[in-house]
Amino acid sequence: MVIIGGGKAGARAAVALRENGHDGAITLITSEAHAPYDRPPLSKAMITDTDTPAPPYLTDEALLASINVSLITSNPAVELDRTAKAVFLDNGTRVPYDKLLLATGALPRKLLVPGADLPQVRTLRTYEDAMALREAITLGKHIIIIGGGFIGLEVASSARKRGAEVTLIEGLPRVLSRGVPEDVAAVVAKRHADEGVDIRTSTGLTGFEAKGDRVGVQLADGSGIIGDLVLVGIGAVPVTELAAQAGLAIDNGVAVDDELRTSDPEIYAAGDCVSFPLTVYGGRRVRLESWRSAQDQGELAAANMLGKGQKLLTVPWFWSDQYELTLQIAGLQDEGTHNVRRDLSETAFVLFHIAADGRLVAASGIGEGNAVAKDIRLAEMIIAKGLKPAPEQLADPTVNLKKLLAS
Repeated sequence: MVIIGGGKAGARAAVALRENGHDGAITLITSEAHAPYDRPPLSKAMITDTDTPAPPYLTDEALLASINVSLITSNPAVELDRTAKAVFLDNGTRVPYDKLLLATGALPRKLLVPGADLPQVRTLRTYEDAMALREAITLGKHIIIIGGGFIGLEVASSARKRGAEVTLIEGLPRVLSRGVPEDVAAVVAKRHADEGVDIRTSTGLTGFEAKGDRVGVQLADGSGIIGDLVLVGIGAVPVTELAAQAGLAIDNGVAVDDELRTSDPEIYAAGDCVSFPLTVYGGRRVRLESWRSAQDQGELAAANMLGKGQKLLTVPWFWSDQYELTLQIAGLQDEGTHNVRRDLSETAFVLFHIAADGRLVAASGIGEGNAVAKDIRLAEMIIAKGLKPAPEQLADPTVNLKKLLAS
């Protein structure tokens, strides 16, 4: 068994192969210098921790060795020969496989504007990226963030905690335009504004310009901003080059079926690099950049590489920490035609997204700490069952969602 990718999906698959009883060879290949580590902390604790943090390891080399997984680091896979059933690494090493898992993840989307290659213009994907940001984001520095998605807003929160001034530029009319309802996004935007983040929406940019050791951001209206560092967080693109070179089907990522099998029956794919059919939404093909999705798919891929034939039946789930607030979303809110609001307290609420046929198809919530966690978890279970709860019961916080699930 060979796994390419050292993120959550690849690491979970390696361990799950052993948990499922595989006693043959397992090789895990990563282009990075580290054993597999977790990425969500990179925009948060890796920047804000008082002490210089080590990589947030998912499985370290000692653990992998203890379950007899061979780890190859700093040596990316550069060619896949499906006929010979072999992977070739950057140093020329040939790694044969019986079953192969592609867990190559995604990379930050690039801005194609003048000056995007300046050293003051950064992205965030790796531990080294986070450490460079941590060093640059200090008291009194001015950080300019391009993109009002999860990564941009999480780094904005971390930067404010470290005492940096933050300007956030978003080309669309509001932050969190993709996958987050406007009511929830408005709470996040207000919390950032209250913290002193200068959020500028509907604002395009034309390029970057060096200003000594600082950097200027040229805006589409002809004005500009000067800062010490720019972080570009405008989404991610799936890493599909290896799969495409080998002739595997590509559709907004490596295309897999509901067992995570690619167009080659001996090759599976999981995590941020794949698009897959969601059974709960009638087979709609999606690509998710989600910690839980990567974990679940790593486990499922391992089982199916061993011939278990299990189906992907999970409901998408996302979360993001913004200061003391936690945002959680279950399902795909764009499947809904109308919303029902459930106020849990003065500072916490859940929006239930209802389809035209009455099914609950998503739930979005925000509040301090775990205020919405229970309701979102129960909503996730209701969505998975395809239930049609009465809107007035969803809206009433005194109605226990467990009863709706049981009924």
